[in-house]
Amino acid sequence: MATPDFIRELRAVAGHHLLWLPGVTALVFDDEGRLLLGRRSDTRKWAVIGGIPDPGEQPAVCAVREVFEETAVRCVVERVVLVQAAPEPVIYDNGDVCQYMDITFRCRAVGGEARVNDDESLEVGWFAVDALPDLNEFALFRIKQALSDEPTWFEPMSSS
Repeated sequence: MATPDFIRELRAVAGHHLLWLPGVTALVFDDEGRLLLGRRSDTRKWAVIGGIPDPGEQPAVCAVREVFEETAVRCVVERVVLVQAAPEPVIYDNGDVCQYMDITFRCRAVGGEARVNDDESLEVGWFAVDALPDLNEFALFRIKQALSDEPTWFEPMSSS
């Protein structure tokens, strides 16, 4: 996966230590209600589209940018689906450790033809929500929330 320059600069100082980073997930639906997914080049698994905002970049702008960079699909953000701190850090093959605060957006496709548009994906494609490929729990929970009429989901505060 392409690592943003600002993270490479942080890694030069922080080494492999935990970085707390913002992340965005874009759930893009077309007019037929199909969901846009990419098969990642690093894991070879199907996944929702996402990325890391550049410093000062608005999360919704990042979502639109990431979708186009990875899939060549143009989209608009419709609403925030959820805000969630990842429960566990991610440890990458090179030893880097990151934990993400994810903002997930429901988006609508408005143009472009889905195709692999960078080196982060092996394939991209549209899937009916009742015929999705094997996806992890992260993706499935976000898709469920995007398809619901519930307001933005967030982890409730504990009463302790």
